[in-house]
Amino acid sequence: MNVIFDIGMVLLDFCFEDFVRTQFGFDGETAQTVIDAMWKSGDWGELDRGVLSDEEVLQRFISHAPDCERQIRLVFARVGECPKLREFAVPMIRQLKAAGHRVYYLSNYFSFLIHTAPWALEFTQYTDGGIFSCFEHLTKPDRRIYELLCERYSLDPKECVFIDDTLANVTAAQALSMKGIQYTGQSKDELISQIEN
Repeated sequence: MNVIFDIGMVLLDFCFEDFVRTQFGFDGETAQTVIDAMWKSGDWGELDRGVLSDEEVLQRFISHAPDCERQIRLVFARVGECPKLREFAVPMIRQLKAAGHRVYYLSNYFSFLIHTAPWALEFTQYTDGGIFSCFEHLTKPDRRIYELLCERYSLDPKECVFIDDTLANVTAAQALSMKGIQYTGQSKDELISQIEN
């Protein structure tokens, strides 16, 4: 079986709103303005798509809250402090590999984060490969990014299990005949049981 993991909020914690509220000393109103301008504006997906430069995306964020330009730039500069590798990630991947499964990742992820927080991606060395959206200029749930993963690694979708915290991404995988599992906080053992049953 081929097991395909999303990264953020599955193998990694990426609690951006908590990060903004607790790490910068912003008052509550400023923190919420920054969160709305960056995380909730709809432009965050452009980071993951990797077509625009970081500065072009930053300018989009700033356009939503011009008075908070300094704070937005500060948060972005330190965003590499936000992701935290979950303790079960590497042990789970190694357990799946030991059981004979191949393991891949398929993630909406942006290049600035890859380069500023490489330690968060330690698990990738234990996988058989994967795709970061920013290098392909495609993001989930676009059907083409799933097809690209299958083509690149010669995977039969019917022999794949896809795990993601976002239901729309799971549904897109299921439309390609993959088994889909929505991650909602299952333990390592619960998740492995779902994968194998």
